[in-house]
Amino acid sequence: MGDIIAAINAALTAIGIPEELDAILSFTIPAAVVFALFYVALAILAKKGRMTRSTAAFWGFIFPWIFGFLVFTAGPMVYSLGLSFFDWDLVSAPTFVGFGNYVTAAQDPYVGKALQVTLLFAVVSVPLQVVLSLAVAMLMNVKVKGINIFRTIWYLPSLVTGVAQVALFLWVFNPKYGLVNGVLGFFGIDGPSWFRDPNWALPAVILMSLWTVGGNMVIYLAGLQDVPAELHEAAQLDGAGQFRRFWNVTLPQLSPVIFFNVVTGLIGALQTFTQGYIIQAALQTGSGTGSSGTALLFFVLYLYQNAFNYFHMGYASALAWILFVMIMLLTLLVFRGSSFWVYYESARPARKDRVRRVRTR
Repeated sequence: MGDIIAAINAALTAIGIPEELDAILSFTIPAAVVFALFYVALAILAKKGRMTRSTAAFWGFIFPWIFGFLVFTAGPMVYSLGLSFFDWDLVSAPTFVGFGNYVTAAQDPYVGKALQVTLLFAVVSVPLQVVLSLAVAMLMNVKVKGINIFRTIWYLPSLVTGVAQVALFLWVFNPKYGLVNGVLGFFGIDGPSWFRDPNWALPAVILMSLWTVGGNMVIYLAGLQDVPAELHEAAQLDGAGQFRRFWNVTLPQLSPVIFFNVVTGLIGALQTFTQGYIIQAALQTGSGTGSSGTALLFFVLYLYQNAFNYFHMGYASALAWILFVMIMLLTLLVFRGSSFWVYYESARPARKDRVRRVRTR
């Protein structure tokens, strides 16, 4: 493969293509050849009757996704899995160490700390987001004039995420000039240092994660509006109060939506990176005194530090696969437990009555 890329680069240089475009064209030209060969093969198979036109159209439309998945997702994953068994610093040749990187991770105290911080953040922030977004969705589900304006106001903060969100909350939680400590000071309360205090750094990030509940609120709102009104009417005629209708009608009907948000929220929380990275960078560049220490050492942040600060690419790959297995196991655990609380009306198992077969002679 390297020889092919080198030949393409030599040919591009020979015809006068700028060197800045070599990297892009070295990928796009082989990709274009692969696409052309694939579509020509589909056309030949469809013309000879080996494949129906609808089947050929299906593979033709899905092939760009397959190509992107293999090149940009599956390929790097397989490569990182192999790299996790090597010691490589990007400069010298990789050295095979077997399971040495995984043994090192098991003995690394920072791995344990990163797992503790990440799991604590996920266990606290995900339920808070579920409860708050569901509560807001129920408030926004009323039919009053101008309700769409309030729904938009609740949703808008979810558009400000990533670095912009962290930069905003660096000011909100500023111990001297921040909005939160200013409000607390108005009531005579001496606010903490938040991000600069190891005891308050993670709670501040958890509070910051509630900024984007508007995104989940829209999903819950759609689920609430999909609950059949006749179920509430029947429960009300039977004498059920508002809380009983919510517990026995709304929540069971909404449980698939809650399940979806729990799974996606858990996976996202376990991959938290931006908050810890930006906050630590801001504290290190002199935006104030103090340090959060390892209070915001999320697992992905520690993985990033090993890969791009210490250039331990093999060790970072091993950490990535440890995180992958952890996310997969926790997700499977949630799926396993969903059978006890997630209600699918169309998927209820039918009762099977045993029928005795009488043999006649």
